[in-house]
Amino acid sequence: MPQMDVNKSGRDKSGPYNIDQQRMPSDNDAELERLLIEGVHLTQEKVPPPLRSFQNEDDDENTGVPSGGDIQGALGLYAEAAQDMATAGVELGLGRHFACADFCNQAAEKAAQSVSLLRFGHRSMYDHDLRALGALVGAPEEIQDEMAILTPFHPEAFYAGTPPEEADEVINAEQASSYIQSARYVLRWARAIVLNA
Repeated sequence: MPQMDVNKSGRDKSGPYNIDQQRMPSDNDAELERLLIEGVHLTQEKVPPPLRSFQNEDDDENTGVPSGGDIQGALGLYAEAAQDMATAGVELGLGRHFACADFCNQAAEKAAQSVSLLRFGHRSMYDHDLRALGALVGAPEEIQDEMAILTPFHPEAFYAGTPPEEADEVINAEQASSYIQSARYVLRWARAIVLNA
């Protein structure tokens, strides 16, 4: 018959959690005590980023990246890029072609900056030239070409030569659709890096 505690609570005192029974401390107990006293120290070693080439979705090679980057920031910014792609599709459907191109520009920028966060731990400085940003983050030439297609659609640059009320008339639906394809290409490249980190 199992032992009952003295205050008659009905608790079985013969189980593994009986604090009245003596046992020998194990190595795990010593390690736990050390962690409780000293705490846990997390350090991140800064590792220079290796040069990576673009991986097709069908490739089986590992697209890992070095530790030391901002993985949470990279994932968050990539999610924003994906959201901008969805918005670009909505804008295209509404016939707002410049807004579609603008969101494609933003999606490509955020995708490239997510790679920068992952590789370097910070966003890369650039002057709205997406090709230059692509080069800074180590994008292959074909990705830089797609980014260059989207560069003119930063609002500051676009509105310098086009009045806002004429913006949607300057870009037709076919062009806007091609900009979506360019931005998607950039996002697929970034996804292979950021989501496989």
